[in-house]
Amino acid sequence: MSASMVRATVRAVSKRKILPTRAALTLTPAAVNRISLLLKNKPGFIAMKVGVRTRGCNGLTYTLDYTKDKDKSDEEVLQDGVRVFIEKKAQLTLLGTEMDYVESKLSSEFVFNNPNIKGTCGCGESFNI
Repeated sequence: MSASMVRATVRAVSKRKILPTRAALTLTPAAVNRISLLLKNKPGFIAMKVGVRTRGCNGLTYTLDYTKDKDKSDEEVLQDGVRVFIEKKAQLTLLGTEMDYVESKLSSEFVFNNPNIKGTCGCGESFNI
């Protein structure tokens, strides 16, 4: 047997444990409540759509829009009766991200807690992966 040759064995498995899939995006209760309220005030819209755009000093920024329909390539997240669609370009970027809604005395905003981010700008509006 030469040094570059690798040997493999194949086995048939009759019962395989199926692992549950992880949602591409999880929503906190505060985010669910806020999205629900926003959609209630916009009749005709069925969900919020999350995307990413090339913008800012660090590369990418998140976009949030109301949507009336689901595009064929959108990933759908349904949690506690709230629907969020993720644009195709943003799907790998958002994998494993938690979407939160935070209110303070000076601002109220959606916050994305993304474990994939390698760096952000000083103001926190743009990021890179």
